[in-house]
Amino acid sequence: MAVFAAIILMATGWGIATYNRLVSLSNLKDEAWSGVDVQLRRRFDLVPNLVETVKGYSRHEQSTFQKVIDARSAITASQLPGVRFEAENALASTLRNLFALAEAYPDLKANTNFLKLQDELSSIENDLQMSRRYYNGSVREFNSAIQAFPNILLSRRLGYNESPFFQTEDETRAPVQVKLN
Repeated sequence: MAVFAAIILMATGWGIATYNRLVSLSNLKDEAWSGVDVQLRRRFDLVPNLVETVKGYSRHEQSTFQKVIDARSAITASQLPGVRFEAENALASTLRNLFALAEAYPDLKANTNFLKLQDELSSIENDLQMSRRYYNGSVREFNSAIQAFPNILLSRRLGYNESPFFQTEDETRAPVQVKLN
């Protein structure tokens, strides 16, 4: 009887410890996402100023501007992390195209406002990269904790599921093609 009670006590202790660890890791992951979200919001808010500055120099590049606007709108519509990651990657890709387009306009490249916005976006992208690393590290720890045996026996019952990593798409890694009509 004492052995049975000891086993029940150990199992209960393990369950409580596992639950507390999963709650802690989940909160850490959510806090890491908050940091990423702040940087994404900063970039999101900068985009209209950037588009307006470039528009003044290259009015005939409407399709590029529309792609940036559409990517920005997709972010607003996305709520789930996986969908949001895709929308953010699409915006990053269109911004790269916008900056590549700016290379064709020497007056724009020399514009003080454009240079300031470009520097600010570069700073935001660096901060976003650090936030993304922290988030992905938190997700790795969280996912490892819920997938490891024997935690997997309890984690699914408690409603903990794997979280997606925030990765760039292959498209955003490709070189930018600039085509002037």
